[in-house]
Amino acid sequence: MKFWLAARRRAWLLTAAASLLTLQATAAAASDAPTLEDKPFAEARIVLQLSDGEDELQARVLNVANNLIKHYGGPDLVDLEIVTFGPGIELLYADNPHRERIASLAANGVRFVACMNTVDTIERVTGTRPRLNPLSQPVQAGVAHIVTRVGQGFVAIRP
Repeated sequence: MKFWLAARRRAWLLTAAASLLTLQATAAAASDAPTLEDKPFAEARIVLQLSDGEDELQARVLNVANNLIKHYGGPDLVDLEIVTFGPGIELLYADNPHRERIASLAANGVRFVACMNTVDTIERVTGTRPRLNPLSQPVQAGVAHIVTRVGQGFVAIRP
């Protein structure tokens, strides 16, 4: 009985410690993220989700970002993030054919966010860590980042 209680307590402590580490990592990622004050004149705050890897969908999300900048009258009037996870992380590979468009949008204030859980999984499965575009901003969990942004007033869209 004592062994069972000790094992149960150890399991609970490990679970609690893992939860605390996850909360700390999420808080650290959120604190590193740009604040809403970075674009004080933005009329809209939008997160574009990219979780599919097809080239057509990558081009579509980049087109949507460009169209939103045009619609709102310039990069200072719309706050845009493109959050990639799952197969969508391929958009932010260093050798992606869309890297020039990514650089152009980044120069106009669009932030590109890469899910490190996805990168870690790719490394674990393939044995190779993908090289990411240096313009990408890492977060531990892409979906959690979207949830955080929605809580900050961003609208989430999956083009």
